[in-house]
Amino acid sequence: MFISLALPPSVDPVRDRADGGAVAVTQRIQDPVHTLSAHVEAYEPDIDRILITSEEIQEKLREMGEQISVDYAGSQLLLVGVLKGAFVVMADLARHIRLPLEFDFMAVASYGTATKTSGVVRILKDLDHELEGRDVLLVEDIVDSGLTLNYLLRNLRARRPASLEVAALLQKKGIQQVPIDLRYLGFDIPNEFVIGYGLDYAERYRNLPYIATLKPEAYGGA
Repeated sequence: MFISLALPPSVDPVRDRADGGAVAVTQRIQDPVHTLSAHVEAYEPDIDRILITSEEIQEKLREMGEQISVDYAGSQLLLVGVLKGAFVVMADLARHIRLPLEFDFMAVASYGTATKTSGVVRILKDLDHELEGRDVLLVEDIVDSGLTLNYLLRNLRARRPASLEVAALLQKKGIQQVPIDLRYLGFDIPNEFVIGYGLDYAERYRNLPYIATLKPEAYGGA
């Protein structure tokens, strides 16, 4: 069963904002693509603010995909997704790239169930592809401290790819502990813990179609 939660006719999800740019959680998108299934509806009492709507995400990924298509024209590009958070971003971004693509994934551990990066990085799943001589685009959901991403970039550069760049949906501006060059970036966001669109808290909320913050009481109940 699917439940469509529609905006009132007078509400525009991009222009009508609350809390300095965030969309109130009671506002919803009247579009079949953005209907929420019943099990996602159970998350709604936990949501504080919607920071980036589903429409805004899809439009930004379309722009990024078009630019990637131009930049890598003639290349057999390898997309590398960082699990688990980047799997949604990578799937949607890939559909906007008009090139032959190959896909691979890495899984790393640095968060656990905490809301801050630990700084300790372990590779749980390595790549299946050899990178030597390949054009590689590393796809991330979010960059905050940069510690995990910096580790991954050093690890991948040691495998001698022809090129290695980063595409990230989100960046927490101004809190990086190491400088990271993001060739493709979706959105700068405040230094807040966010969930949705692949991002989780204690393995929950990944399948929400937008980027949001949680109410404080949601952390205690996870």
